[in-house]
Amino acid sequence: MSEALTREKILVAAEDVLRRYGPAKATVVDVARVLGVSHGSVYRHFSSKAALRDAVTERWLKRVSDPLAKIAAEDTPARERLRKWLGALMATKRAKVAGDPELFATYHELFAESRDSVHGHVEILAEQVTKILEDGVARGEFTVADPKAAAWEDLDATSRFHNPAHAGEWNDPGIDEAFEGVWALILAGLTAKPGPPADDAT
Repeated sequence: MSEALTREKILVAAEDVLRRYGPAKATVVDVARVLGVSHGSVYRHFSSKAALRDAVTERWLKRVSDPLAKIAAEDTPARERLRKWLGALMATKRAKVAGDPELFATYHELFAESRDSVHGHVEILAEQVTKILEDGVARGEFTVADPKAAAWEDLDATSRFHNPAHAGEWNDPGIDEAFEGVWALILAGLTAKPGPPADDAT
């Protein structure tokens, strides 16, 4: 008796098909063939080819965000935690490029089609950074007035080091030094002492 077809098995097969054929040529029929089932069986789990691709994208992004959530939840100094979180985000993205460049390129193409999934992923990352910054404010390590806004600013400031659009730069010899410079600016902004209120002009 064959094993039951599950969403996870379909997603694993779909990732393999996408790696082999690329987004332009991969089809639901190809996925079904790998699984030894009819394409109708796949459609019973995913309503369309687009829905299957979105689910594959979300699965890939979850493999990035889940380990980062554990770092965000650690009971360690916020400054160290934020540095560790950013380092892990960058290392994960670099490892995916180096370990499976074809699949990484495939997902980069899928991201353009799955804007809602990607936006949701970035929202999750921003929430994790917000948690770290809020903890830092509560511990007296950071002085930011709006941790949520600061989290988005930090992600924007470091996008060169983790956004797939910049993957071609990640092997540059000075990339790590460049990050340290950006990190120093971020830290300075998070720990800046508020200045005295400006005198009212009279």
